[in-house]
Formats: sequence, structure tokens, C-alpha cells
Amino acid sequence: MPIYEYRCRACDHEFEAVVIPKGDPPACPTCASGDHLERLISQFAVSSDGTREMNLKSARKQAAKIRKDKQVAEHEAIHHHHH
Repeated sequence: MPIYEYRCRACDHEFEAVVIPKGDPPACPTCASGDHLERLISQFAVSSDGTREMNLKSARKQAAKIRKDKQVAEHEAIHHHHH
């Protein structure tokens, strides 16, 4: 069963819903409106072991930078506080 992304025009909430063929259309989980839904064009990607590995390396690199930036900020806050 496909999963579609929707945006409710009544409250502007975006959500995903599993759509059952010939079933009832989804309703917005925020305001319960079913009349004002816009189906969004979902992005999808085909990933291979290579792209997964590349994405994992990129995520690790970004996490390391965030940790370093946090350590620098904490160090500066401590030393600035003492002066």
C-alpha cells in the first residue's frame, strides 16, 4: 500500500498517510478535515550500499563538527565567564 504525503489547506499541517485502494480518503490528524487535503509530490530515492555508506560518512562528519562546535562554545563560555 502506498504512503502519500498530504498538506491540509485548512490548518497547513503536513502528514503522511497509508492509502488503501478503494478505501476512505485520509483525514488531517490535526483538524480532522478530509475536504481540504492536497497530495504532495513525494521525493523518493533509490539507494545502494555505496550511497548509504556515503550518507553515513556524511552524517558522522556532520555530527563530529557539531560536537566540536559545542565543545568550543562551552570552552569559550567558561573562560569568558572567569574574566
